[in-house]
Parts: sequence; structure tokens; C-alpha cells
Amino acid sequence: MNRLKDATSPYLLQHAGNPVDWFAWGEEAFEEARRRDVPLLISVGYSACHWCHVMAHESFEDEATARLMNELFVNVKVDREERPDVDAVYMAATQAMTGQGGWPMTVFATPEGHPFYTGTYFPRPHFQQLLRGVAQAWREDRPGVVAQGSKVVDALGDRSALPSGPLPDAQLLGHAVRNLAESFDERRGGFGGAPKFPPSMVLEFLLRHAAATGGDGMTMVDRTMEAMARGGIYDQLGGGFARYSVDAGWVVPHFEKMLYDNALLLRVYAHWWRSTGAPPARRVALETADWLLREMRTPEGGFASALDADSAGPDGGHGEGLFYVWTPDLLHEVLGAEDGAWAAALFEVTAAGTFEHGTSVLQLLTDPDDPARFDRVRTALLAARERRPRPGRDDKVVAAWNGLAIAALAEAGTLFQRPDLIDAARGAAELLAELHVTARGPARLLRTSRDGRAGANAGVLEDYANVAEGYLTLYGITGETRWFHMAEDLLETVLTHFPDGSGGFFDVPDDGERLFQRPQDPTDNASPSGQFAAAGALLSYAALTGSARHREAAEAALGAVSVLAGKFARFAGWGLAVAQAALYGPAEVAIVGPPGHPGTEALHRAAVLAATPGLVIARGDGAADVPLLEGRGLIGGEPAAYVCRRFTCRAPVTSPADLRAELAH
Repeated sequence: MNRLKDATSPYLLQHAGNPVDWFAWGEEAFEEARRRDVPLLISVGYSACHWCHVMAHESFEDEATARLMNELFVNVKVDREERPDVDAVYMAATQAMTGQGGWPMTVFATPEGHPFYTGTYFPRPHFQQLLRGVAQAWREDRPGVVAQGSKVVDALGDRSALPSGPLPDAQLLGHAVRNLAESFDERRGGFGGAPKFPPSMVLEFLLRHAAATGGDGMTMVDRTMEAMARGGIYDQLGGGFARYSVDAGWVVPHFEKMLYDNALLLRVYAHWWRSTGAPPARRVALETADWLLREMRTPEGGFASALDADSAGPDGGHGEGLFYVWTPDLLHEVLGAEDGAWAAALFEVTAAGTFEHGTSVLQLLTDPDDPARFDRVRTALLAARERRPRPGRDDKVVAAWNGLAIAALAEAGTLFQRPDLIDAARGAAELLAELHVTARGPARLLRTSRDGRAGANAGVLEDYANVAEGYLTLYGITGETRWFHMAEDLLETVLTHFPDGSGGFFDVPDDGERLFQRPQDPTDNASPSGQFAAAGALLSYAALTGSARHREAAEAALGAVSVLAGKFARFAGWGLAVAQAALYGPAEVAIVGPPGHPGTEALHRAAVLAATPGLVIARGDGAADVPLLEGRGLIGGEPAAYVCRRFTCRAPVTSPADLRAELAH
């Protein structure tokens, strides 16, 4: 076992038995490189990454390759999910130097950490040749290599403030919808071609925009969400979504399942149901929530990061998707001839197959003609699949992604009247509060934990922002003011340690570890950018408190949306969604009444069911712990709801029907 044996990252632990003398990221590795006067080889990946596993098997488990690595370099293994800041700066270098990026990412750097040669996956013969070539260049052309590293660092560091503009207005948001329509796939749903990723944040914006405008953009939402729900990207047996579809029709996924994707998709499917009542929306939202609780919840109450794409097959080999795919013969074996043929036709399982080696990924392109038979068949297939070797699970708890899960589960639990989902959200919130929050006033947050033990890596902007968003949502659902105050504390840290001086936010705090570049990227990736997530949480907090400071910070951070909306709306979905909420108010609902009282709960449910962009809810029994509740009391001794915008409130109402009417204005 090498130095990684004590890591909290499952990805690093996967490499603890390699013959490579790995270091974890840290000063010890840099000191060793300076002492030996050799370059660093920095390898960045994550546990659910298929090609990371391939390169590990081909090269890092190979004795001859490991000898070269150990002799010529100081080798550093990085989990990009634990250290998104390290990943960000070296990915920027890789993209600048090669024109592309991806994982595994392979970086050769000076002992100061300056990258001078980068790439992604290398087959073993090429990789061995590269190791020798880089080492030779280091020996024979040291000045040139060092100069190349300095040139890269200077180029990446020589950036003016990120472009920004005013808070987006209705005209600009409408232009963003038209920009999205230009890349919309009208036949298959989604945006662009293959590979096709679930556009969660864009869909949330389009739902909010449709609610504000009376339906503009809703066709894109309906077609995309229906297509994803019926395609192979969605696990038709167990629930939950794979990372992306390798084709343009959502048929064959890349089979890894990520927490952040499923938290975001659970929330947007719940919101689609709230807006339309579409049956697939309810089914997918609840099945995804059940999958999260069944397969991703950790014993400590948090949610694990990912399930691998790869698993073992019946012949003992490993491969992508083996846990999920079927053939007609396998269906017949489990179900018998009659039900097997029926299931094959329903799930699009053919002899030719849709995936490798004549296997098929299950799709559900039409609704079953016999729901009872469908339930029986699905239950039998799921039970049979459970007997297969399971994909590996990365069970580290990432604060940011658990924040997304808290918000999604809390809302879904209320919308679908599932108290167990709210309890699960509360359990994850408790874990973060007890294990990840290490200081208060302002709060400091650790990014990861595993097996009840916190990791050493400091939280980044998305951690603070998404956890604050989760806590504010949980407060609005439960009325438990603890979560409001914890969000308040986290946002104080955002405003104190992350601003860039120009209205935006850096991704790492001003008192964190110094890298050769301080990363900053306002665009969304697989999850909301830290900047737009911060804007959303700041806006919600301002709506609950009337704080001009938080509102102004949110609006300044949304200035980047004005630059991106016209041509790059797909990469600013969450910023557009928050901007739509800001333009709409957002609506603020204060619900006053005893918890559990039928009148209180009926008003609360009416508020949660309102498809109002960015609506925030404060609830309590008359105490003024949250400013939106100040001066709001019962009406005639009965629970009441006050609808406000920017703390200007209309007359209180006492019936759900009247509250719905107020929120429709």
C-alpha cells in the first residue's frame, strides 16, 4: 500500500495498492519534487470515470510503467471531486495547451506546480514513451521547459475582470429563450447533438420563464423531459439518471450515475409536475427520489457521490453498463416466454441490441397497456438485476451536491406528500451541520466527509452556495429556523471571502490554499456554477430578510448572465433561472399559524404548489425570528398568508383559494 492508504477519497483509495509511489495533493509532494529536482506528474480523475479505470489498469497497475513513473517523477493523484480548485486550474491549462480537456487528466509540472505539458488518457505504450520524452526534456532543456511553464501560468493569469453587464431584463431573457430554440432538437428533445447531457438548469429557467410569460418555451421543456424519461438515459427499472447519452436520442447512456445530476433532475421533474401535472413527471421524480434513498444514502444520513459506469460481468470480466443491459434471452429466463416477449417489445430489447455485444438498454417509448402486468414484470426484473455484481459506489459525501439533494428532497416531499423525503433532507442537513461546518459567524465549511470522518479540504464557492440554498429551502418547507440561520452564516462567508471586487465571485476563498491561478468560472457545467448558485441563495435570503446588501450582491453576480444570454444561454441556465426570479420579485410568502394546524398546512401546500419563479416561504407561529414574519399575525385567530414582493405586502388571506389567486397576479 502506498501513501494513499489513509485517504478519505474512494478514488484515491482505488490507487492505494498501485506500485506507483503516489502522493496526495499537498506541500509534501512539492517539497519532494524540489528535493529530487524532478517534475511532478499530476493525474486527475474521479471514481466513476470509465477511462480513469482503463488508464489505471493499463498503466498505474503495471510494474514497468510504475518504475518509470517513480524513477523520473514525483507522482500526485487528485480526486477532482475533492479538489475542484486543483482540477479547475489544471483543466484550464490543459484546454489552453491542447484545445480540449477531459478525465483522466495528465499534467507534467515543474516543482513549483507550473504545467508545461498536458493531456488526458494515454494508452500504455504512448504513456511510457511520453514519460521518457518528458524526463529527457527536463534533463536536456530545463530552461525551455521552465519557460514553457511560466508562459502558461502568465497567460492564464493575465486576465482582466470577467465581462459583466446589468441585471437581465425581460427582453434579454426572452432573447435567451430564442437562443436556446436555435439549438433545440425538435424531434428528440434536448439541445445540440451527441453526446447529449440532461439540461437541468436550462429546463428550470424555461419553466420559470413559462410561468412568468404564460408558456413561452414550454414546448422545449415538455419534449425534452418526456424524451429523457422514456429513454435509456433513465434507469427504467431502478430509477435515476445516467450522466449523459452517447447518442442524440437518449438511447445509450454513459452509465455512471452522479448525485448532482439526480438531485437537479429530481427537482426539475417535480417542478414540471407542479406546472403541468404530467404523469411522467410524477413517476420519474418519485422513482428518482426512491433511488436516492435506496442506493445513495450513507449510514450517516448524507448522500454518496456516484455509482460507477463499470461493473463485473458473468464471465468475471469488467465492462461498462453490464449491470443495466438485457437481451431477449435474459428477459425470457427471468420472466418466462410470454412475459419475456411482452417485456422485450415494451422495453425495446432486440436481438440486434442497442448497446455492445447484442445487448439493449431499456427504454419505455410507449406506456404499458397493462399497468399491473408492468409492475409485476418490472419488480421481477429489478430483483433479478439486484443479483448481478453491482457497480462500485463512491461513498464520500460532497457538501455542494448534498445541498442540491436537500433542496430537491424537501420540495418533492411536500409536493408529493412524502414525509420520508423531507426526513431524508433533514438527515443530510444535520450531517453537514455536524461534520462539515467547522466554525460559525461566519461559517467555515469542509467539502467532503466519508464514514463519518471529515476530509481536510476546504469548501469552495459551490459548497457554500448550494448548502445555503438547501438550508433555505428546508426552512421554507419545515419552518425550522435553525436552517435559516445556518444559511445566513454561510452566505456571510460568501460575501466576506469570495468576492472578486467586480461584482462576481472567485471559486475559492481569499484565505485558502494558493494555486498558480485563483479559479473563477461563472458558467454552468454539470451543476450550477458557484457564482450563479451564490446569486440564487443570496436572492432568496434577501427576499426573506429585506437585506439590500444581499440583493445587490445577487444582482451584481447576475451581470454575467447579460453577457452569456445572447449566444451562450445553454451555459448560463441557472443564472437565467435566478435572473427570472429576480425580475419577478421574487414572490415572498409569509405563512403564520401553528405548525400542524390544518389551516396552516393547507396554506403552506398552496404556496409550495405555486409555479411562481423563485418563490420563497417563511413560516412560523407569529415569532419574528425571520424578518419576513415581522408584524404578520393571525387573522381572526386563524392562520394567514401574506404575499409580498420586496417586502411590500398585499392584504393577508386565510384560504388556499385566495392564496392561489394572489400568487397568480
